[in-house]
This record gives sequence, structure tokens and C-alpha cells, in this order.
Amino acid sequence: MKRPRPARRALLAILCLIPVVAYAAWQFLPPGRDKFTTVQVTRGDIESSVTALGTLQPRRYVDVGAQASGQIQKIHVEVGDVVKEGQLLVEIDPSTQKAKLDAGQFSIENLKAQLQEQRAQHELAQQKFQRQQNLAAGGATREEDVQTARAELKATQARIDMFQAQIRQAQASLRSDQAELGYTRIYAPMSGTVVNIDAREGQTLNAQQQTPLILRIAKLSPMTVWAEVSEADIGHVKPGMSAYFTTLSGGNRRWSSTVRQILPVPPKPLDQTSQGSGSPNSTNKSGSGRVVLYTVLLDVENGDNALMAEMTTQVFFVAGAAKGVLTAPVAALHSDGLQAGSQTARVVAKNGDIEHRQVRTGLSDRLQVQILDGLQEGDYLLIGPAEGSGS
Repeated sequence: MKRPRPARRALLAILCLIPVVAYAAWQFLPPGRDKFTTVQVTRGDIESSVTALGTLQPRRYVDVGAQASGQIQKIHVEVGDVVKEGQLLVEIDPSTQKAKLDAGQFSIENLKAQLQEQRAQHELAQQKFQRQQNLAAGGATREEDVQTARAELKATQARIDMFQAQIRQAQASLRSDQAELGYTRIYAPMSGTVVNIDAREGQTLNAQQQTPLILRIAKLSPMTVWAEVSEADIGHVKPGMSAYFTTLSGGNRRWSSTVRQILPVPPKPLDQTSQGSGSPNSTNKSGSGRVVLYTVLLDVENGDNALMAEMTTQVFFVAGAAKGVLTAPVAALHSDGLQAGSQTARVVAKNGDIEHRQVRTGLSDRLQVQILDGLQEGDYLLIGPAEGSGS
């Protein structure tokens, strides 16, 4: 049996000593940054924004109602149908309106017949008056008879004027009846999509007290986002500001827009009560417990009809954005009472030394902050208190 060569024995001995040497070195070398919880300064994109929840509604819509009373005979559309302006939507039973129209026409014919009779009486009164005037010129009649003939002439003329006025009144009423008959056929006031129908065929409508609503037509593009922004954030939102939003059904898709309008008065709470003096509820409602929300409007095109009414949206109002800039977690910086935009960071060196640096910051998205000065890419920042610091 051969003995191991000296060279091989030496190599085996060295290999066995490596773990021992490494352990000894780890025990005696000064500690590094590994014992600290650190984060690294990196480059990335950052966006400062205000977030809010919103609801989608059509920008333009119209509620179609009935101006004539009666039973609905036919509804020619269904929810979801696309209609054009002037298209027939609903037919109401016109029997009552036709009867009124016929009665109005007969009344006018009767008045015209009476007018003709009165004109004949007026013509006769003119002849009598002319005759009395001729007799009076020859002294063959009394003045009383002349006056009576003159009064009868004026009376017949007055009755002619009266019948003419009654005819004009009846004709105006007839035009109203004709218009009401036309209201029994309801046409689309604009092009759009039928989004709601509130009536049914066979239903009787009464338009005397108020206009009964039958259906709603809306243009589904553009749509409007009604966003509710909290009182704390509304000061950062301005008309014309860039914004985007997402929906639950849209996945990762974003819709871009701009702020069209900020409504100056928040909507009244549903449980708002009287503001009388001494009311315990009024104090609670106006206290800090109530969240005040202001409505902000944004418009967006909806050519592919991916957006639908009443959808919930997550809205981001972009106050500022930067790409490819130095960023660090907000948790790694501390204000320490310095001026706005200036903070401190604790930079951990390789050997574990901690250096306090003053840092100038820019945009923040509440998780990351832009580093303008004081740090370099790759720096390690301490999060939390340093061991043995007592902080």
C-alpha cells in the first residue's frame, strides 16, 4: 500500500484550516453595515399626486317625459338601444286629444256661423240708420228714431268684434289641442343611448300635475368623473391639472384627463339637520368628526364604451412628476425641525460608521421622496435607531 505524497498531505491540511481561519477573521474584524437595517438610494420615477374616489356619469343626458296624459300604447326602444335625434320613441293613446281637437273645430265653425249672422244684422242696421238720416234731412222723422238706429248700428258692430275675438281665442285653443295631440308621439330630442326606461306599455300617464318621466337618453362619450376630494387635499387640486384614473374592471388601464371644474360647495350630508340654536346635533355635525368632501369634475372620451355609468374610479390628480431621478424611502429621512424641503439622513458606510447628512428633497409620493442634493446613488441609509445610539 502506497503512502500519501507530502504535497497532497499539505494540500489537505490547508483545506482543513480555511474554515478555522475564516471564523477567526469574522470574530476579530470590525463590524460592517450588515448589522443595520438599511435601504439604498436608487434612481427611478416619482409622482406627487392627490388621490380620490369618484363615480362615472354621462357628460350629457336628457330625461324624456310625457306632456300629454293617456295610456302608453307602444314603446319602440329598449335599454341599450342607440337612437338618433327625431326617432319615434313612444306612442300614447290619442283618443282624448283627438276628441278635444274635434270639439275645438266644431266650436270655431259655430262661432263663424254666428259671425255671419251678426254681419247680416249689422248690414241691416246700416241701412236703417242711412234711411233715418235721409228722413231727418227732410224733417220727416224724429231725432229719437235717428239715435235708436245709430245705437243699433254700433251694437251690431260690437257683437261682430266680440265674435271675432271669440274665434281668435278658439283658434288659439285649437292650436294648443293640436300641439297636445302631437305630444302623444314622443321623439328623441338628441342622439344617444337609452340608459333607463321608467314606464311600461299600458301604463296611464297624468301630465296635469307634473311631467311623468318615461326614459333617459345619454351620450356615453364623453363621460364625466365626479371625484370626491377631501378638505385636506382640495387646496392642491386646480382647474386644468393633469389627472388619470383607473376602474375595477379596467385592470391596469389608465384613462388620462384634466380637471374641468371644482364645485365650490360640498354636497349636503344626507343626515343634515336643522341648525337651530342649542341643537346638540348641529355641534356634532360641524365638528372635526365629519369629513368634508368637495366634488371635482373630469371629462374623458369613451370611444370603445369601456366606461359605464355608475362605475367606481380611483382618481390621481398629478401635482408633479419626475423620471430617472434619485429616490429614497420617506422612512429613511427625518425632518428634525429643519426648513421645508430639507431633511437629514443617516448614511451607513461599509465598515458600519454612520454619517449624518443634510439632504434637500423634492417631490414625494408618500412612500418615496426625490433627492435633490446630499446623497448619491448607491448610498445605504439607516432605517430605525442605530444600535447603541440610544435613540
